[in-house]
Amino acid sequence: MTVSDTDWKPAAPPRAPVSAKSPKNRAAKSARTRRWRNIVWVLPAVLLLGVFAYLPLVQNLGFSFLKWDIYSGRQTFVGADNYVRMFNDPIFWKSLLNNTLYAIISIAFQVFGAMILAAMIEGLRSQRWRGILRAVYFVPSAISLTVAGLLFYFIYEPEMGILNAALDFLGLGNFTQAWLGQENTAIFAIIAMSQWQGFGYCTLLFSVALQRIPSELYEAASIDGVGPFQRFFSISLPLVREMTGLMMIVTVSGAFQVFNEVMVMTSGGPNNSSQVLGTWLYRSGFVRNDFGYAAAVATAVFIITLVLAVIQLRISKKRRVQW
Repeated sequence: MTVSDTDWKPAAPPRAPVSAKSPKNRAAKSARTRRWRNIVWVLPAVLLLGVFAYLPLVQNLGFSFLKWDIYSGRQTFVGADNYVRMFNDPIFWKSLLNNTLYAIISIAFQVFGAMILAAMIEGLRSQRWRGILRAVYFVPSAISLTVAGLLFYFIYEPEMGILNAALDFLGLGNFTQAWLGQENTAIFAIIAMSQWQGFGYCTLLFSVALQRIPSELYEAASIDGVGPFQRFFSISLPLVREMTGLMMIVTVSGAFQVFNEVMVMTSGGPNNSSQVLGTWLYRSGFVRNDFGYAAAVATAVFIITLVLAVIQLRISKKRRVQW
């Protein structure tokens, strides 16, 4: 059997072996190198976060099932007894109510009030006045809560305080009182100080968010004859919704972690009327030497804050606006 000339085809040349230095292999190796380099850079932060944040959370959860006398070192497992005591403790519920009141008032002033003020500032035509007002409102936020608490402690002082002196000067002497010494005014006096301290910071953040809105939107609305109020509700409010969600998370989380100002101004008094979860946790552990119960309160604070943050994140994610 013979093979015709037309059927014969030359054999294909042998394929050259793929070089380890080919562009494809070099790109893959470079990607692996970058991935490991990123892991190495991030690893220290992850380890620190695990050691100083997540590990204490796990330890605190374990402590909440113990009756722990820190001075004698005696630890006794009591199961869920600390949580049962917590749910039956009227001071715990009073503290939770004060924190909730704190959160509601903070949302009203530090979120919606700050948003409105920021819109008014950004609506000014004078760049100079906008800068001056931003600085004026931000100054109180540069003061620490402890210093602000001491400052307002003297402002609220019944005999020599500025507030009562101002009321007397205005002919409103009947309204003078011991603002931090009465059960029905103590918590509101503390909350008022906190709003004064945090209001400017929130206003500044909303000002930044409003500056990111394209000016063409406002110009088009002005051409269509849209007034300032309608521009605020139709343009500004929807486009700062993401910042609003972030500020609500920060504000509510901060409201359930209040500690410094209450300790400085009233230490939870009078008669536990201004007690909040943070101060009640501290008092339970370091004054009453009941660290197991204090750990249970701390766990409750963590769960409440986490649940509220997750809910607000989901709401803000659904309402996110892109432009």
